Amino acid sequence: MKSFLLRCVFLWATVQRSHMQMSVPATASNCCEGDILLLLDSSGSVANYEFSRLLLFTAELLRPFSLGRGHVRVGLLQVGTQPHLEFSLDVHSSQDSLQKALRGVSQLQGDTNTEAALSVAQRLLTKTEENVPKVLLWLTDGVQPGDVDGPMSELKAQGVSVLVVSTVHGNFQVLQRVVTPPLESHLYSVDIDNIDIITEDLREAIIKIIRAERLRVVHLTSHDAVLQWRPVLSADAGFYELWYSSVRKSDPEIRRTLSGDSSRAKLSNLQPETTYTAFLRPETNHGLFNTLSVNFTTLPDILSPAVVSLSDSGPRQIRVSWGPLQPARVQSYTVEYGAIPSGRVQTVTLHKQKNSTLLTGLEPSTQYLVTVSALHVDGKERAMSVRACTQEALPALADLQLAPVARQEAEEVHVAWKAYQEGLKGYWVTWEKENLHSSASKPPISTIYLPPTSRSTRLTNLAPNSRVCVSPVYSSGRGDGICCTAKTHTDSSQWG
Repeated sequence: MKSFLLRCVFLWATVQRSHMQMSVPATASNCCEGDILLLLDSSGSVANYEFSRLLLFTAELLRPFSLGRGHVRVGLLQVGTQPHLEFSLDVHSSQDSLQKALRGVSQLQGDTNTEAALSVAQRLLTKTEENVPKVLLWLTDGVQPGDVDGPMSELKAQGVSVLVVSTVHGNFQVLQRVVTPPLESHLYSVDIDNIDIITEDLREAIIKIIRAERLRVVHLTSHDAVLQWRPVLSADAGFYELWYSSVRKSDPEIRRTLSGDSSRAKLSNLQPETTYTAFLRPETNHGLFNTLSVNFTTLPDILSPAVVSLSDSGPRQIRVSWGPLQPARVQSYTVEYGAIPSGRVQTVTLHKQKNSTLLTGLEPSTQYLVTVSALHVDGKERAMSVRACTQEALPALADLQLAPVARQEAEEVHVAWKAYQEGLKGYWVTWEKENLHSSASKPPISTIYLPPTSRSTRLTNLAPNSRVCVSPVYSSGRGDGICCTAKTHTDSSQWG
């Protein structure tokens, strides 16, 4: 966290910017092969000035790269209410073409629907036969990023490196979770007026990912690491020699031989918060290859429960979920809950494979203290507590009466009801309507909303044996309604 905060750049002084053209670094031209997809926040939360500065920054960032198949391919996907693919990865094979396209981009405005854009990004980056490194560069103000953890994890699991540039306002906890390690070179927070100062560092970070020769860490936990490299061999033309060890002198070096068509390797049973060095050497009779290496430090150990969440809340129930699920390290889970401040504490013991349970028989509009405890195989116990509130028990509809009304034009049904009045906002009335223009087996459903002063209404053109339902609506939700079956006026049966 400290290194990340040091990386965040906050410059508040007025800086005069030069509009002179940057020279193209020789290290970037023809250095790399890979795909870069720009995920650009184009929603209404981004000011027009901010949006134009992000485009100028992107143009300078990408200017040094040689473009096209066999070099660097660039695509631009805009985030708005609906995602908009400005141009795909195969469109631009020259800097002139790319720079012209970036100058012509218009802002979408609308909502920040990042989840929908990520589904498009996943198709573009993972549903391709191109066996090259892939980078998703997310440029955002970070305001209301949405539920992006799942889609970003799927992208990273498939070898995509996620880098983020946020213009200060961002939700840093979310951004830290989605970025591919290391944070200090893959996550930037910068004032929009001074965004140019990160250009070289970010470009260098991208080059390290898509440089032709590299060994990189694409997934890291407290006990595992996944390495990925650009394949230079084939199944029948050599093999890879992989070895790795920690900085601890007492730990042995581990060696593995991998087939020539390999491009990934998972290192397991690592120690938490430990620095390792891994080496990869291609072995073949067709030429000499450099030995690749990478240093990485495993994450701190996470013991379950590390997170407890609540869902499915009702007047008399709440679902409690926790994670991560660690069946190899946990013997059992215990959930204790009781009303605050002095309610009777109840206990539920669950199997180590369970990560949620539904607490029932609770009191409405009541605050509970819920504690999830894990008994680990080493005898240690870890617990986490949360406060949970049940919902208010809303009054149900008191009575519903249906009566036929004969008319020359059409038969009607008179619907009358009674309801609890305090806090009442209105009524939903639903019925099955007669379908005069279709042979569909199910009649269409009609619904009307009536004000709280309503006590009755008349319905026409009902389907035979139509179900009529009335539900009261209160400020905090909808109460239980009553449904009755309507009969035709000529039917001698009673309404009910």
